[in-house]
Formats: sequence, C-alpha cells, structure tokens
Amino acid sequence: QVQLVESGGGLVQAGASLRLSCAHSGGTFNSYPVGWFRQAPVKEREFVAVISWSGSTTFYAPSVKGRFTIPRDNAKNTVYLQMNSLKPGDTAVYYCAADPSGSYYSPDDYSYWGQGTQVTVSS
Repeated sequence: QVQLVESGGGLVQAGASLRLSCAHSGGTFNSYPVGWFRQAPVKEREFVAVISWSGSTTFYAPSVKGRFTIPRDNAKNTVYLQMNSLKPGDTAVYYCAADPSGSYYSPDDYSYWGQGTQVTVSS
C-alpha cells in the first residue's frame, strides 16, 4: 500500500508563494499519476492539478492555471505543488492523491491519500 505525506503549508499574505511536497513511502510510487486536491471549510473537495507518472502530461483547474505548477521528481519519489500569486480563495487543506481509476478529476477515483496540509492566505 502506498502512503503519501504532504508538507509545506503555512500562513502567507496574498501574492506570496508556497511549495507543497508530496512524498511517498511503500508501494510503487513512480507508476502512479498523482493529483492535488483542496477542501475549504463547508465546501466539497475539489480538483487542483494532476501529473502523469512520466511527468509529460499535466492538467490544472481553471482557477489555478497560470499560477500553480506540479513538478514531479521520480528519483526522489516526490511530487510538488508550486503555488504562486496566492489569493485568499486558495485557502484550504491541500491533499495529494495517487492511482486514479478512470478519472483524473474526481476524488472518488483515487486509491491513496495523504493527511493534508493547511494553506491559509490572508488579504
């Protein structure tokens, strides 16, 4: 079973940058696509970004496209979420997830999840 651990969250001002990390232990990490999701209070968990196992294909939610990137370093068994030009609307708990079945965009289709890391953006 793959285990995922997120890190790098924190409290920042609008316009700042953060880099989140998603590291794995156990299982075969490099064979899985990895997605990032976020969940704000009293809201559904929503898709943010995903990267294929090879790193050659990425997709982003319209709300973060042009501001976020999702680099992957398979040698380090780590996927990152580089967040630039942060807005208060980005405030949420961020989760990484691996091994989707059928869809990159639905949280219900992922097999493995991390515990989440809090990102708070003040105005």
